[in-house]
Amino acid sequence: MRKIRNIAAAGIAASALFALTACNSGSPTGETGGEAPEQEVAEDVALEGSPTYDAMVERGGPVIGVKEDQPGLGYLDVTTGDRSGFDIEIARWIAASLGFEEGDISYEPIASANREQALVNGDIDYYVGTYSITDQRKEQIDFAGPYFETGQGFLVSADSEMTEVSDVSDFNGMTVCSATGSTPIQNIKENYPEIKTEEYDIYSQCVEDVLSGKVDAVTTDAAILIGYAAQDPDNLKVLDGLFTEERYGVGIPKGDTALLEHINTLFTDGGDTWQEIFDSTLGQAGIEIDQPAVDPVE
Repeated sequence: MRKIRNIAAAGIAASALFALTACNSGSPTGETGGEAPEQEVAEDVALEGSPTYDAMVERGGPVIGVKEDQPGLGYLDVTTGDRSGFDIEIARWIAASLGFEEGDISYEPIASANREQALVNGDIDYYVGTYSITDQRKEQIDFAGPYFETGQGFLVSADSEMTEVSDVSDFNGMTVCSATGSTPIQNIKENYPEIKTEEYDIYSQCVEDVLSGKVDAVTTDAAILIGYAAQDPDNLKVLDGLFTEERYGVGIPKGDTALLEHINTLFTDGGDTWQEIFDSTLGQAGIEIDQPAVDPVE
């Protein structure tokens, strides 16, 4: 695999603008945000040939794998018990399209390294949580989407000497942190052996280590990092630019083509819903992103 430098391709130019604009806005994208669109629950749903859907119906609702420590994407307010963020609203949209009310949903926080196994084991029905589509993961599960595009970025302390970085190799000899099993940390380990790595189950622990000086940077998708920086703009900074292209998909059990096609049709024919979800969550940072086209079913 070749080393990936800053991408200037038109395909992610909008995502690069997203990273820069959101970073500089100082607008929080965690617990606060706009009014999420109210989802109309579908009636008389008949999804033939989907064992996953059949399990949801028998159980009385879906079990959805999520993240809960990513402001603006998948966040759990431990005080109120409320969940918020772009990924959470996408998960609710899918559930509503399958005929389930909000009260029918069970959310299951799953660490990055355990996502494929949770789907394989049947512990969850589908997963929505900054889940990058990769060929390696597609050997075990299927992906609907993509429903969002971003890229690998770096978060550093605001007073760091590393605020001007043009290539990942600039971190040679330093320590970067990420979630175990994430594609960004795999990129570092495979292509930049001179960079030391630290891994945790959750990104928030990495952010704490940056603030304490234990590690030099957090690396993961820029969309995730923006949420943390927006919460603490005086002490955290997301570096300019993107270093890879990441496409978020909905993880579903392998071979459930009926469910995959249902979700892809929802994304394709969903009208303004995707945009309304984005505007009420990540879009609160004052940026604009286009909804990506879904991949054809193989």
